[in-house]
Amino acid sequence: MTTKTYHRSVCPLDCPDTCSLLVEKENGKITKVDGNPDHPVTKGMICHKVRKMPERTHHPERLLHPMKRIGKKGGLSFERITWDEAYEEIISRFKAIMEEYGSEAILPYSFYGNMGIINSEGMDRRFFYRLGARKLERTICNTAGSEGYQITMGKAVGIDPEETVHSKLIVIWGCNLISTNLHQVIYANKARKKGAKIVVVDIHRNRTAKWADHFYQIKPGSDDILALGIMHIIIKNDWIDEKFLDQYTNGFESLKERAMEYPPDKVAGLTGLHEEQLMELAQMYGTISPSFIRIGNGLQHQKNGGRITRLITCLPALTGQWGKTGGGALKGNSRYAEWNMQKVQRPDMHPDSDVRSTNMNQIGMALQEKDDPIKALFIYNSNPAQVAPNQKLVRKGLMRDDLFTVVHDLFPTDSCRYADIVLPATSHFENLDLYKSYWHLYVQLNEPVMDPIGECKSNFTLFKEMAAGMGFTEQCFQDTEEDMIRDALDNPGSPYLSGLTLDQLKRDGWVKLKLEKETTFPEKIPTSSGRIELSSPADDQLFNMEKDEKRDYPLQLISGPNHQFLNSIFSNLDSLQALEKPVVYIHPSDAEDRNLQTGDFVEVFNELGTVHLQAEITEDVSEGVLITQGLWWDDEEKERYSINHLTPDGLSDIGGGATFFNCFVGIKKA
Repeated sequence: MTTKTYHRSVCPLDCPDTCSLLVEKENGKITKVDGNPDHPVTKGMICHKVRKMPERTHHPERLLHPMKRIGKKGGLSFERITWDEAYEEIISRFKAIMEEYGSEAILPYSFYGNMGIINSEGMDRRFFYRLGARKLERTICNTAGSEGYQITMGKAVGIDPEETVHSKLIVIWGCNLISTNLHQVIYANKARKKGAKIVVVDIHRNRTAKWADHFYQIKPGSDDILALGIMHIIIKNDWIDEKFLDQYTNGFESLKERAMEYPPDKVAGLTGLHEEQLMELAQMYGTISPSFIRIGNGLQHQKNGGRITRLITCLPALTGQWGKTGGGALKGNSRYAEWNMQKVQRPDMHPDSDVRSTNMNQIGMALQEKDDPIKALFIYNSNPAQVAPNQKLVRKGLMRDDLFTVVHDLFPTDSCRYADIVLPATSHFENLDLYKSYWHLYVQLNEPVMDPIGECKSNFTLFKEMAAGMGFTEQCFQDTEEDMIRDALDNPGSPYLSGLTLDQLKRDGWVKLKLEKETTFPEKIPTSSGRIELSSPADDQLFNMEKDEKRDYPLQLISGPNHQFLNSIFSNLDSLQALEKPVVYIHPSDAEDRNLQTGDFVEVFNELGTVHLQAEITEDVSEGVLITQGLWWDDEEKERYSINHLTPDGLSDIGGGATFFNCFVGIKKA
């Protein structure tokens, strides 16, 4: 007899929408995942990727039991072992390394493959802090932009996206919303029906650019110049809001002086726009209100990513948009739901406040260090053998015979090829966890909808049991998931979490944060001065950085997100692979110079490596620019390897962020 049941869940992916899910189970197996129609933001709509969650959850290649390497690193030769044997091996190796090299020789490597607080930065942090391990600087995604935004506004928060249905001008800057922020598209369409104009500023005529009313295609990394050019025109035409500037900002005269250095003819030359386009864009932004800027992640992956975001963030203040319904900007809203991270993570347990740290973007370099070397690497919620830049150096480090590597994952990813021990992880459908969005304002509880498959364990369970094996006796290692959720919610310093309880989340599934007028922009500006900082001492660093790099290769490669995958997640599903090809987009003039045709197999190369792709010739990219999308798992038979064999491991101007897009290459027929 067939028995169907329905369960509420939350999408765990590193995506701003953090959708509420409705899960169908049949005889204990997940058969369908849909959007929850009752959730105020999701409203039944989810992306097609997440609809494939049943296929991913019950995939035949799911890891189901612990394994130990029996072959050489670089392959997937393992034998099955028990959890007791796995723990004994890991703990004995850790203790030996700590005795000979110190605890800083052990490095956790993780990011947000699962965005739940308990399984992304909870018991794992407690374990590694108590162990005394080296710290990981988790900066691969958004730190440059977040710090740039905070210099201006004090905290990385913006407007409630639900208000953007009232915007009259929506500027989508460096953000392919259709592929990465679906529900913002829905709000923008509602605003459009009421007369709003939708503008996209990007380097690629992607799905979102084709959907917009106006598209401004600029040169990669010139966003800061464009922002200054818009300011120049707004100020010259007296489209500024002087009353707002006087009441809520500092440093306008200094910013004005800088903007006057960027007249339209200069900006047009540096950005690739025509002067008429620049004037049109500036006039729209200067005269239409309320206006909203959605600031994307991609533009901060340039060397000047912090400066770019800092300057874009100044624009809403010039025309007085903050405080108007539908006016302002949004890069991220995660800082509204500020968990009590001291309680959740317990950094006070680390025995050394000056412990060494490693930037995750430079893991390749760190693994080559001879003095104070990394001797053990524990990988979870991440796949560095795909996502980290300068892959040749990363994999050289991972191949070290003297490096003990553990990987905890759902699948035998490329990182597992370099592991000594592989541990099977639960999916989020098997976990209890707490989620917030870095876009909308709803906190959600995810309760398990199924028992763990096989011998899989969650990050929470894994590190709690590891702590017991190490003999850690602190009370915090006895906490349950519910205890940790209560710890996270217990933050008296956050007015937005006031009164929010676990019992309320259990009852309702989600709760909207409390954003009152007196606690949001512009009534409360959390800078030290209490005003929006249009100029800052930090600008000395941001504007004096080296602007021009020596380029040994003629084309700039931009490796953006794929419509079908999320980083390397989903890229092992045949159903989604069938919808995409690993291609490189190239402008007709660049293709003609190299005698390339659409469909040709090509080598894209630089001093770091070579990657094979198929060429697709299109005017959707600019001259001198190549575009690839997505991270495909390695396939030796097809000579397909991570695009990050080509990306540099340099760091952004602030925040220690990744500079994936400062990548210069050549291309030729394979």
